[in-house]
Parts: sequence; structure tokens; C-alpha cells
Amino acid sequence: MSLMISVSGIRGIVGEDLTPKNIVAYVEGFAAWIGKRHAGEGKPIVILGRDTRPSGDTISSLVARTLALSGIDVIDLGIATTPTVELAVTERSADGGIIVTASHNPIQWNALKLLNSLGEFLDPDQLADFLSIVKSESYEPAKWDGIGTVTEDTSADEMHIGKILGLPFVDTDQVRKQGFRVLVDAVEGAGSEIIPELCTRLGVSHIEKLACGGSGIFPRNPEPIIDNLAETVARVKESDCDFGIIVDPDVDRLALVQEDGTLFGEEYTLVSCADFYLRKNPGTVVNNLSSSRALRDIAGRYGQKCVSARVGEANVVAVMKEEQATIGGEGNGGIILPALHYGRDALVGVALFVQAFSDWREGRAEGESKSLSDYRKTLPIYEMAKKKLEISIPKDRLSELFETISAAHPEALADTRDGLKLDFPDSWVHLRSSNTEPIIRIYTEAKTTEEAESLAEALIKEISALENRK
Repeated sequence: MSLMISVSGIRGIVGEDLTPKNIVAYVEGFAAWIGKRHAGEGKPIVILGRDTRPSGDTISSLVARTLALSGIDVIDLGIATTPTVELAVTERSADGGIIVTASHNPIQWNALKLLNSLGEFLDPDQLADFLSIVKSESYEPAKWDGIGTVTEDTSADEMHIGKILGLPFVDTDQVRKQGFRVLVDAVEGAGSEIIPELCTRLGVSHIEKLACGGSGIFPRNPEPIIDNLAETVARVKESDCDFGIIVDPDVDRLALVQEDGTLFGEEYTLVSCADFYLRKNPGTVVNNLSSSRALRDIAGRYGQKCVSARVGEANVVAVMKEEQATIGGEGNGGIILPALHYGRDALVGVALFVQAFSDWREGRAEGESKSLSDYRKTLPIYEMAKKKLEISIPKDRLSELFETISAAHPEALADTRDGLKLDFPDSWVHLRSSNTEPIIRIYTEAKTTEEAESLAEALIKEISALENRK
């Protein structure tokens, strides 16, 4: 397997494709790219952070020294969430950032997530420019008197929490009145300390910790989906918690568990946050093409517009800027709040959700249920199915397949910006090819699980029949 290279960074398995040689080459290229864009006095500055996985410390040290030997001053935050590093780039007026994290990938993976001076992932043009530098090896190390420095900074977590607590919608007194009991599962990742601390500062009364030791030894597959969360949901029920908070290793995704041990639904993290936020800050909302239609319905409640972007944080951010959106994100539990910064941020997601749930409970009459599962019923109800299908059709011919499927469904509104999305009156299906496997991902949504599953199976049969015909 070769390195996965995208606007989300350089990702691979440590010791196989993510080797010291590769790491140094890409970091030297990034340093040259940063240097080319640096217009201020003095050396360029890069913010560095990492998640807790065992390879992270060594890789981070290699990255820091390579940057310094390339003439870059490095501010090393140590263990830090992805959104914390993003915020620190702008807070420190840095030229860019690197986060050593493979996000929700298993423990043997790691990656270099690259940020520009806005604290955002490189856009496609910036990525192409950076990769051309790496390919041509058009970079030189610094001379002995031009070597950069490496400075440790442990204040970034406090900066991040402080900025969240300073947002106008945060009402810690209201949260404190609820007496919330909350379980936090940080999967031993970068959220192990900062998420419980944020909850405490928001006014949560009691916090049960699960996998919050920060060891980086993930006790389960770190992707926060139902198949990986058996222990977490059991602990929420056993501990008599009002809800559970789950984050991935680099803390840009937020999942929630209800008091009865069922998942709130990653799709509904953004939906509930937007429902609360739009009441106070009306405006356009943005999600991606594979996200729930529930966000569109929520926007409609407040007479606002919902716009969908191609899948991927950088794509969502680009559309949010074009539309001057109030709030946005992706259906995988990623919340983007421009009032704080343009990046998926589970911490601001926690603040929005806790405040939204508190606000709803505050409005309940004496004797009425105040459970999270009842709060969930106030949001539009949809069900999703997510499938994948192995295919033998070459990727460059998939557009023909999608055109044929689209033509067979004239009753649906077709969107071909990112694979094929067919929008039916009461449901939708999104077909996307994988960048790393010979598969098509099939996402469907309908009013019931049965309808969503049936639609997915129908499309699988359609694709298989067309593939066999070719």
C-alpha cells in the first residue's frame, strides 16, 4: 500500500509507507512551501502538535528537527487536538502547522496533517504547489546560522477552552443547574484531558472517564461508530449518566450516547447544534452531500438556506466561506463554527450540544421527561444505511456507470459534483468511489431504516447488473 495523499495530509502505516525518509522529504517540502509564502520579518513559524499514539512522539521530534534544520521556528504544543493546533496557528500568527495524527485510523497508522497560515487544511491548489516542491526536491537545508528553534508551549489547551467559554451562547450557570452526569470516552487519544476539563468548566456536575489516560493504546477501533462502542454504551447505562461524549483520537469528531445506551447518531450532532445555534444566529448552514437531510429541515424551521458541498472538510469550508455560513460541518460528527475558526472541532461541538440540551431541559414543565432520547425526538427523524460494493470497473469509467444510473431515475434530482447523488422526494442515495479501494460507497437516507436499507440494496443490484453487462 502506498501513502494516502490528500488535502487532509500525508497518511500511511508506520514503518511500511510512512518511513523516516518519506517523513523528512515531505516535511522539507512543506518547510520550503512555507518559506516561499513567508512575507514577514524573521524566520517562518510553524505550530506542531500530535495525538497520543505511540509513534507520535518520535515522529513529532523528527518533524520538529527537520523543520528547524530547514530554517523554521517551531512552536511545539506536544499532545494537542487537531482543532487546538488550528486555532494556535492563527492565535500565534504562524505561517502554518503540522499535526501528527492519523485521526480515526488504527494504531499502526500515522500522518502529517498540514495547515496553511489560516490554520486550515491546504486547498487543492496549495496542495499541488506543495507536492510539486516535494517531487522536484526544490528545497535546501538552512546554513548553520539559519537553523530555526524549537520552543515548547503548553498553554494552547487553556487558550482553546478559554475561547469556547467566551462564546456568547455559553451559559455555565444554566448548565450547572442541570446537574449533568456525563461519561467521556476519549479512546486514550488527545482528548483525554481537555474534554473532561472543558466539561467541568462548562458546568457539568459529574464526569465518568473511560479511556481517558492518554496512553495512545486504543482499547478499541478508534472510529466512533456503533460497531466499536459496546463498552461505552454499556458504561453510560451502568453509570446512570445523562449522556456520553465520544471523540476520536485527534478530537475533530463528536459522537453522543443517550441515557438508554443508544447512539444519538453522528449525523445528529451537527443537526442538534445547528437547531440551537440558528435560533440565536440565523444564517446559511452547510453540510456535505452524504449528510442527513435533517439539517435542511432544521434550516427550514428558521427560514434559512442549507447548502451541500462535496465530501471533505476542505470542501465544506470553501462553501461555508462562499455562502458566509453561520454554522456547518459533516455528518460524521464534525462541527465547524466560523465564530471560533474554520475547522471541525469536537470541543466547540461539546459546548454547543451541552448548551442546546440544557436549553431544552430548561423549557420542560415540572414532571415532564428531560432525557436525551426525548430531546432527540424533537429533531427531524431520518434513518441512514451505509454500504460498500466491490467493483471491477476502472475508476475512469465510473462516470459512465453513474450516467446510466442517473438516466434510469428521471424522477430524482441528480448531483454529479462528487460521484452521483440522486435526490428523491422522500429519500436520497449517494454513490462515491473510494480513493484507496476498488469499491463504491453507497449512502442512503429515508424515513425508516427498512426504506433506507431497501434503497441501498436496490442500487447495489443495479450497479452489479450494469457491471456484469459490461
